[in-house]
Amino acid sequence: MTPPTPGYLLVASSKAGSTDEEAVTAARDVLDAELMLCEQPDDLEAALDRLDGRTLVIAGGDGSLHLAVRRLSDRSALATTSVGLVPLGTGNDLARALDIPLDAADAALLVRDGQARPIDLIRDDAGGIVVNAAHVGVGADAAEHAGRLKPRLGPLAYPLGAVRAGLRSTGWRLRVEVDGKVLSDSHRKTLMVGIGNGRGIGGGTPLLPRAVPDDGLLDVVVSQASSPFARVRYGAALSSGQHLSDRAVRYAQGTTVTVRGEEVGVNEDGETGEATGRRTWTVDPGAWRLIRP
Repeated sequence: MTPPTPGYLLVASSKAGSTDEEAVTAARDVLDAELMLCEQPDDLEAALDRLDGRTLVIAGGDGSLHLAVRRLSDRSALATTSVGLVPLGTGNDLARALDIPLDAADAALLVRDGQARPIDLIRDDAGGIVVNAAHVGVGADAAEHAGRLKPRLGPLAYPLGAVRAGLRSTGWRLRVEVDGKVLSDSHRKTLMVGIGNGRGIGGGTPLLPRAVPDDGLLDVVVSQASSPFARVRYGAALSSGQHLSDRAVRYAQGTTVTVRGEEVGVNEDGETGEATGRRTWTVDPGAWRLIRP
């Protein structure tokens, strides 16, 4: 295989605020990188056209990384592209799971001195991908509420979005299967399903505390805490990482997860899609390479 061209292409949003602009500048200086600013998602295509074997460095959060990996996958370039991350998102959950520094200069030093290693990717049967986590049910509703609040409240949007969604939701009739085995059925309403590589959501909430992003497995959590009291109990336990001991929670690992039943909202890496009555996720082991400790 031809060795990659030395150097870095740093991709960042042109809509960043002054604090993020300073962080991007710090990362660029550490890497001596070419900087490309993207105003809209399609601008990333132009950036990838200029990659020329260099390391792609994303200055952004899980959503930005999701988009970059998706576009690389569409180009059949995942296996040949090394990706670095300078975490500038609101939650930065994959960075937290992988111990990537949240300081821009420190993250850039890791990109410069670290090694790209294989990491798993999640693919769904609708053509989507997931780098960190997918939420079904109240998790998707919470992310949608939080998305509207993030411009004003930043990280505080996540707990407020969760509270608002939790108060309104009464659950859905869903059947969840992991590798063909029933994890939960539709006899009781399901509040949420979480599927992921990373441990956390919403800026560090440990939804999938046993997840390892390169073990070739998906981690799955199902909460059937749908009554008002149960929702409060589950929310408190989730925020402290004690939810796996809740009697209404099921946890499993596998390579394929199918959720089917009533139409329900789905969120993948912070991106909310159309409600669906069936969706399957499958792990693609070691599908892409991320520079990490």
